[in-house]
Amino acid sequence: MTSTIQNIVIDCADAYGLAVFWSKVVGYPLADDDQPGDPEAVVVLPGGTALFFAQVPEPKSGKNRLHLCLKPETNREDEVERLLGIGATMLVDRRKPDGLGWAVLADPEGNEFCVLRGPGNTPPNHGWNPAPEAVPDPA
Repeated sequence: MTSTIQNIVIDCADAYGLAVFWSKVVGYPLADDDQPGDPEAVVVLPGGTALFFAQVPEPKSGKNRLHLCLKPETNREDEVERLLGIGATMLVDRRKPDGLGWAVLADPEGNEFCVLRGPGNTPPNHGWNPAPEAVPDPA
């Protein structure tokens, strides 16, 4: 038997406000019944998994032990600029001139997330870049 991830819960001070930010990040709407001031808000992703925002009384402290990594539909640089424009902040820029790396951003409440390379970024060729069918089956 296995389990399926139904929700990814993000504790926050303003559930609705943070859900609005993440709705813009992922391009999917909040639940129809979510309103400003609600202690909980939901953004349902394709496949049914939801980002569930829960208002908590304590402030965020320290580094996240779990974070989301985003793969943009466009190139990484354009997506980083878009996210900065809607309220994210740059924490650590780990992008490298050869195309490797990622950017570590924070949402408006300081939760860290990464932006990885997207299809608009050409991965560097380090001499071995097999097609999936060329990878030997470990079985």
